[in-house]
Amino acid sequence: MSDPFSPAEWGVIRLSLQVAIVATLCALPLAIWVAHLLARKRFPGRQLLNGLVHLPLVLPPVVTGYLLLIVFGRQGAVGAFLYDTFGITLAFRWTGAALAAGVMAFPLMVRAIRLGIEAVDAGLEDAAATMGASRTRVFTTITLPLILPGILAGGVLGFAKALGEFGATITFVAAIPGQTQTIPSAIYGLLQVPGSEPAVLRLVIVSVVLAMGALLVSEWLARRMAR
Repeated sequence: MSDPFSPAEWGVIRLSLQVAIVATLCALPLAIWVAHLLARKRFPGRQLLNGLVHLPLVLPPVVTGYLLLIVFGRQGAVGAFLYDTFGITLAFRWTGAALAAGVMAFPLMVRAIRLGIEAVDAGLEDAAATMGASRTRVFTTITLPLILPGILAGGVLGFAKALGEFGATITFVAAIPGQTQTIPSAIYGLLQVPGSEPAVLRLVIVSVVLAMGALLVSEWLARRMAR
Protein backbone atom coordinates (compact mmCIF):
# COMPACT_ATOMS: atom_id res chain seq x y z
CA MET A 1 0.00 0.00 0.00
CA SER A 2 1.48 3.33 -1.06
CA ASP A 3 2.10 6.11 1.44
CA PRO A 4 -0.70 8.71 1.15
CA PHE A 5 1.70 11.48 2.22
CA SER A 6 4.59 12.79 0.17
CA PRO A 7 8.04 13.25 1.79
CA ALA A 8 7.43 17.01 1.80
CA GLU A 9 4.13 16.56 3.65
CA TRP A 10 5.77 14.30 6.23
CA GLY A 11 8.41 16.97 6.73
CA VAL A 12 5.73 19.60 7.32
CA ILE A 13 3.96 17.36 9.86
CA ARG A 14 7.17 16.55 11.75
CA LEU A 15 8.21 20.21 11.86
CA SER A 16 4.76 21.27 13.08
CA LEU A 17 4.87 18.75 15.92
CA GLN A 18 8.41 19.79 16.80
CA VAL A 19 7.48 23.47 16.92
CA ALA A 20 4.30 22.87 18.95
CA ILE A 21 5.99 20.56 21.49
CA VAL A 22 8.98 22.86 22.02
CA ALA A 23 6.74 25.93 22.28
CA THR A 24 4.49 24.25 24.86
CA LEU A 25 7.29 22.82 27.00
CA CYS A 26 9.21 26.09 27.05
CA ALA A 27 6.20 28.30 27.77
CA LEU A 28 4.52 26.10 30.38
CA PRO A 29 6.88 26.74 33.36
CA LEU A 30 6.71 30.50 32.79
CA ALA A 31 2.93 30.29 32.40
CA ILE A 32 2.64 28.53 35.78
CA TRP A 33 4.77 31.19 37.48
CA VAL A 34 2.89 34.12 35.90
CA ALA A 35 -0.50 32.53 36.62
CA HIS A 36 0.43 32.05 40.27
CA LEU A 37 1.69 35.63 40.43
CA LEU A 38 -1.55 37.03 39.01
CA ALA A 39 -3.78 34.77 41.11
CA ARG A 40 -2.13 35.10 44.50
CA LYS A 41 -0.08 38.31 44.60
CA ARG A 42 -1.06 41.96 44.79
CA PHE A 43 1.59 44.38 43.57
CA PRO A 44 1.89 47.66 41.62
CA GLY A 45 1.61 47.04 37.91
CA ARG A 46 -0.39 43.82 38.31
CA GLN A 47 -3.07 44.95 35.87
CA LEU A 48 -0.42 46.09 33.42
CA LEU A 49 1.20 42.64 33.55
CA ASN A 50 -2.19 41.03 33.08
CA GLY A 51 -2.80 43.21 30.03
CA LEU A 52 0.60 42.41 28.53
CA VAL A 53 0.06 38.69 29.05
CA HIS A 54 -3.25 38.76 27.19
CA LEU A 55 -2.14 41.24 24.51
CA PRO A 56 -1.40 38.54 21.89
CA LEU A 57 -5.03 37.44 22.12
CA VAL A 58 -6.36 40.82 21.00
CA LEU A 59 -3.60 41.98 18.66
CA PRO A 60 -3.68 40.81 15.06
CA PRO A 61 -1.23 37.87 14.88
CA VAL A 62 0.67 39.63 12.08
CA VAL A 63 1.33 42.55 14.44
CA THR A 64 2.67 40.15 17.07
CA GLY A 65 4.92 38.56 14.46
CA TYR A 66 6.19 41.96 13.35
CA LEU A 67 6.96 42.94 16.95
CA LEU A 68 8.86 39.68 17.38
CA LEU A 69 10.81 40.48 14.23
CA ILE A 70 11.72 43.92 15.60
CA VAL A 71 12.82 42.55 18.97
CA PHE A 72 14.29 39.15 18.05
CA GLY A 73 15.41 39.80 14.47
CA ARG A 74 19.12 39.93 13.64
CA GLN A 75 19.10 43.72 14.08
CA GLY A 76 16.72 43.75 17.05
CA ALA A 77 17.78 44.53 20.59
CA VAL A 78 17.46 40.97 21.88
CA GLY A 79 18.17 39.30 18.55
CA ALA A 80 21.44 41.18 18.05
CA PHE A 81 22.56 40.26 21.58
CA LEU A 82 21.76 36.58 21.06
CA TYR A 83 23.60 36.51 17.74
CA ASP A 84 26.67 38.47 18.86
CA THR A 85 26.99 36.61 22.17
CA PHE A 86 25.85 33.07 21.42
CA GLY A 87 25.57 32.95 17.63
CA ILE A 88 21.82 32.25 17.94
CA THR A 89 19.46 33.40 15.19
CA LEU A 90 15.71 33.07 15.68
CA ALA A 91 14.25 34.93 12.71
CA PHE A 92 13.55 32.65 9.73
CA ARG A 93 14.48 29.56 11.76
CA TRP A 94 12.30 26.80 13.20
CA THR A 95 13.29 27.96 16.68
CA GLY A 96 11.75 31.32 15.83
CA ALA A 97 8.57 29.51 14.79
CA ALA A 98 8.53 27.86 18.23
CA LEU A 99 9.01 31.27 19.87
CA ALA A 100 6.14 32.81 17.90
CA ALA A 101 3.87 29.84 18.61
CA GLY A 102 4.77 29.96 22.29
CA VAL A 103 4.00 33.67 22.52
CA MET A 104 0.60 33.18 20.91
CA ALA A 105 -0.21 30.17 23.10
CA PHE A 106 1.03 31.77 26.34
CA PRO A 107 -2.16 33.75 27.22
CA LEU A 108 -4.35 30.65 26.90
CA MET A 109 -2.02 28.66 29.12
CA VAL A 110 -1.87 31.39 31.77
CA ARG A 111 -5.65 31.81 31.80
CA ALA A 112 -6.36 28.09 32.25
CA ILE A 113 -3.76 27.68 34.99
CA ARG A 114 -4.82 30.86 36.77
CA LEU A 115 -8.42 29.62 36.95
CA GLY A 116 -7.12 26.41 38.48
CA ILE A 117 -5.12 28.30 41.11
CA GLU A 118 -8.01 30.59 42.00
CA ALA A 119 -10.20 27.52 42.56
CA VAL A 120 -7.82 26.28 45.27
CA ASP A 121 -8.77 27.35 48.80
CA ALA A 122 -6.09 29.83 49.85
CA GLY A 123 -6.75 28.80 53.45
CA LEU A 124 -5.00 25.49 52.80
CA GLU A 125 -1.87 27.33 51.73
CA ASP A 126 -2.08 29.73 54.68
CA ALA A 127 -2.49 26.83 57.11
CA ALA A 128 0.61 25.12 55.77
CA ALA A 129 2.56 28.37 55.95
CA THR A 130 1.60 28.92 59.61
CA MET A 131 2.94 25.44 60.36
CA GLY A 132 6.35 26.48 59.13
CA ALA A 133 6.32 25.32 55.53
CA SER A 134 8.24 27.53 53.12
CA ARG A 135 6.48 29.13 50.17
CA THR A 136 8.24 26.73 47.83
CA ARG A 137 7.15 23.72 49.87
CA VAL A 138 3.58 25.00 50.08
CA PHE A 139 3.45 25.41 46.32
CA THR A 140 5.02 22.05 45.46
CA THR A 141 3.14 19.94 48.02
CA ILE A 142 -0.28 21.63 48.16
CA THR A 143 -0.93 24.05 45.32
CA LEU A 144 0.76 22.16 42.48
CA PRO A 145 -1.03 18.82 42.97
CA LEU A 146 -4.40 20.61 43.19
CA ILE A 147 -3.89 22.62 40.01
CA LEU A 148 -2.59 19.75 37.85
CA PRO A 149 -5.88 19.61 35.89
CA GLY A 150 -5.52 23.34 35.15
CA ILE A 151 -1.92 22.87 34.08
CA LEU A 152 -2.97 19.99 31.86
CA ALA A 153 -5.76 22.06 30.32
CA GLY A 154 -3.36 24.94 29.74
CA GLY A 155 -0.79 22.65 28.18
CA VAL A 156 -3.32 21.12 25.79
CA LEU A 157 -4.71 24.54 24.82
CA GLY A 158 -1.18 25.83 24.31
CA PHE A 159 -0.20 22.83 22.18
CA ALA A 160 -3.31 23.14 20.02
CA LYS A 161 -2.78 26.87 19.56
CA ALA A 162 0.91 26.41 18.76
CA LEU A 163 0.07 23.68 16.27
CA GLY A 164 -2.38 25.92 14.44
CA GLU A 165 -0.53 29.23 14.69
CA PHE A 166 -0.15 30.99 11.34
CA GLY A 167 -0.09 34.80 11.34
CA ALA A 168 2.71 35.52 13.82
CA THR A 169 4.76 32.57 12.59
CA ILE A 170 4.68 33.40 8.90
CA THR A 171 5.52 37.05 9.66
CA PHE A 172 8.46 36.21 11.91
CA VAL A 173 9.97 33.19 10.15
CA ALA A 174 8.18 33.10 6.75
CA ALA A 175 7.24 29.72 5.25
CA ILE A 176 10.51 28.21 4.03
CA PRO A 177 9.95 24.60 2.87
CA GLY A 178 11.84 22.16 5.06
CA GLN A 179 12.85 24.86 7.54
CA THR A 180 9.92 26.93 8.82
CA GLN A 181 6.90 25.70 6.86
CA THR A 182 4.33 24.32 9.29
CA ILE A 183 0.93 22.76 8.53
CA PRO A 184 -1.03 26.08 8.45
CA SER A 185 1.49 27.83 6.20
CA ALA A 186 1.72 24.75 3.97
CA ILE A 187 -2.08 24.68 3.61
CA TYR A 188 -2.11 28.39 2.79
CA GLY A 189 0.60 27.93 0.16
CA LEU A 190 -1.12 24.92 -1.40
CA LEU A 191 -4.39 26.82 -1.67
CA GLN A 192 -2.67 29.14 -4.13
CA VAL A 193 -1.74 26.22 -6.40
CA PRO A 194 -4.42 24.85 -8.75
CA GLY A 195 -5.09 21.13 -8.35
CA SER A 196 -3.60 20.86 -4.86
CA GLU A 197 -6.91 20.18 -3.10
CA PRO A 198 -6.03 16.54 -2.22
CA ALA A 199 -2.84 17.65 -0.44
CA VAL A 200 -4.74 20.38 1.37
CA LEU A 201 -7.37 17.87 2.51
CA ARG A 202 -4.71 15.48 3.80
CA LEU A 203 -3.07 18.19 5.89
CA VAL A 204 -6.44 19.40 7.18
CA ILE A 205 -7.28 15.85 8.29
CA VAL A 206 -3.89 15.60 10.04
CA SER A 207 -4.58 18.87 11.88
CA VAL A 208 -7.97 17.62 13.09
CA VAL A 209 -6.56 14.25 14.16
CA LEU A 210 -3.69 15.83 16.09
CA ALA A 211 -5.99 18.29 17.86
CA MET A 212 -8.51 15.57 18.77
CA GLY A 213 -5.68 13.29 19.87
CA ALA A 214 -4.36 15.95 22.24
CA LEU A 215 -7.83 16.43 23.74
CA LEU A 216 -8.37 12.69 24.21
CA VAL A 217 -4.99 12.30 25.89
CA SER A 218 -5.73 15.21 28.22
CA GLU A 219 -9.09 13.65 29.18
CA TRP A 220 -7.41 10.31 29.89
CA LEU A 221 -4.74 11.95 32.04
CA ALA A 222 -7.36 13.98 33.89
CA ARG A 223 -9.26 10.80 34.78
CA ARG A 224 -6.05 9.16 35.93
CA MET A 225 -5.24 12.10 38.19
CA ALA A 226 -8.78 12.14 39.57
CA ARG A 227 -8.44 8.49 40.58
